[in-house]
Parts: sequence; structure tokens; C-alpha cells
Amino acid sequence: QVQLVESGGGLVQAGGSLRLSCAASRIMFSISAIAWYRQPPGKQRELVASIAPDGRSNYDDSVKGRFTISRDNAKNTVYLQMNSLKPDDTAVYYCKTKDWTAVDYWGQGTQVTVSS
Repeated sequence: QVQLVESGGGLVQAGGSLRLSCAASRIMFSISAIAWYRQPPGKQRELVASIAPDGRSNYDDSVKGRFTISRDNAKNTVYLQMNSLKPDDTAVYYCKTKDWTAVDYWGQGTQVTVSS
């Protein structure tokens, strides 16, 4: 079964930076699209960014210009570099992928807290 493990969350002041990692296993990583989602307190989970196997990326308007998604196929890892963090970025961040049968797999999440 596909496994995704997020890391890199923490507490940071507004304006600061964090880099999240999503390590994948038991998946054909190089041909898999990976996405980062987040779930703010009391709100629904929302898409933040995604990256295709060829490296093309998409971002939610709320993070464009501040967040960068990237992938290292040699390490089976996707990163989310988050700069100029705002209190509104506070959330649990999850990575997600699909297997070849289109079943979704989620990581356990990592908490990001941005203080004002």
C-alpha cells in the first residue's frame, strides 16, 4: 500500500519560512502527481499546490508567489517551500497522491502554526 509521510511543520512567526517534505513509498513516484492540501482549524481541507510527473505545478491563488512545490524523484520526495508565512496559513498540511487504480492516499499530516 502507498505510504506518504509528511514532515517539517512547526511554529513560526509571521513573515517566516518553513519547508515541508512528503516522502512516498510503495508507489511509482516518478510517474505520480502529488498534491499538498491543508485544513485550517474549523474549516474544510483545501488544495494548496500540486506537481505533475513532468514538474509542472499549480497553486491556489492564496499562496502564489509565496509557496513553491518541487519534487526529487531520486528521493521519492515532494517539497513545499513556504515563505512570507501569514497567520492564515495556520493549518494541518497533508500530501496526497493516487495509485494506478485512481485510489487516493493521504499522509498523516503535519501541523503548521504561524503566530502574528
